[in-house]
Amino acid sequence: MKKTAIFPGSFDPYTKGHHDIVTRSLNLFDEVIIGIGYNSAKKNRYFDIDTMVSKIETLYKNDPRVRVLVYNDLTSTVAKEHGARFLVRGLRNTTDFEYENTISQMNRKLNPGLETVFLITSPQFAAVSSTIIREVHRYGGDVTEYLPYEV
Repeated sequence: MKKTAIFPGSFDPYTKGHHDIVTRSLNLFDEVIIGIGYNSAKKNRYFDIDTMVSKIETLYKNDPRVRVLVYNDLTSTVAKEHGARFLVRGLRNTTDFEYENTISQMNRKLNPGLETVFLITSPQFAAVSSTIIREVHRYGGDVTEYLPYEV
């Protein structure tokens, strides 16, 4: 049976840390769907979603095991619709774990059998967050070392 995982997030922007999680996930799963969800808590995106989809698709254009999906629904529902039995989440610290654990429990309640797999962030990316990248970019700072594509 094909093992499909969804890597959900707002990816505003998609960072080298995200890329690292996807690359490592491909050692565990047959297919990884990068799910760009509309987060109701984040009303306005900083980076245009269509541009971000294009950048991510270009990054993985030679790997048919990765695809990008934009959705506006519960992640557990999207997983069921796409035959994904796994969610992949990266953890930088214990704060991330507390937040992600709660979401994981709810996703499993909504979609029994849906497992969340946590991957610990590689050390060189532990301090990188999309929020920080947005702030640095907003004020003219150079963010190229944190992104796997050009802005």
